[in-house]
Amino acid sequence: MYKRFENKNKLDKSQKIKLLEEYIKYYEDIKTSQGIEKLNIKIPRELFDDIIDKIGTILIEKSNELSKNGPLKEFLDNNPLPENMVKLLPDEFRAFCLILNALKQWVSAEQSATDRYLFGGTARTTLKEAAKICIITNDLLTEDAELHHPLRDGRPPILISKKGHNLIENQQGISGDDNGDTIWKIMKIYKKEKHGSWKLLREGCNAILNPSKECRANAKSFANTIIKETGLSAEKIIEKLDSNTHD
Repeated sequence: MYKRFENKNKLDKSQKIKLLEEYIKYYEDIKTSQGIEKLNIKIPRELFDDIIDKIGTILIEKSNELSKNGPLKEFLDNNPLPENMVKLLPDEFRAFCLILNALKQWVSAEQSATDRYLFGGTARTTLKEAAKICIITNDLLTEDAELHHPLRDGRPPILISKKGHNLIENQQGISGDDNGDTIWKIMKIYKKEKHGSWKLLREGCNAILNPSKECRANAKSFANTIIKETGLSAEKIIEKLDSNTHD
């Protein structure tokens, strides 16, 4: 019998806020030292291939079984298909779809419960008290701030601005030709947003590395923005420019 995980180490409000403040600082340090791609870790799907295959097999077996007789068969009979679909959608497939939808609702409910594991139903409210600044953009957090999970392993979400969330999730119309290079995608976002160029970025990075070197007025500012948002040094950004095709 399935039983939901239950947190046996309850925290009071002050403990929750302190824990979240430390948690946010942890990710601030990671963003600075390793870049924002470390705030969006995805586990390889193939690690779960075996268990997903087993779940799929159970769904198929149960669909075939339950579509033959019992309450689910009665439900299907009481909700007949349009005449032109009867031969196209067999009962076992209809049962599979209904079970799959029930599973989706169950997964959604259980995933919501994992978000409440540490902080109960007050996670968002507590996060608002613990964080006032988006650690991605350094903007003040407003009412449109969004919850972001750095990793779906039970750790709580962090509260970040909509713009910061877009940056992490690479949702700002980035082309798909970057071979999964998140840092390069971030650089492209800010190149477009700041109306900069790769030449200007290189110029600014060279000026940061060699203070006596002359550069255009906005080159250093542009370079410092990219340095701040990627967590890379000026030298590493030049290496990144050297290893990519610039558009």
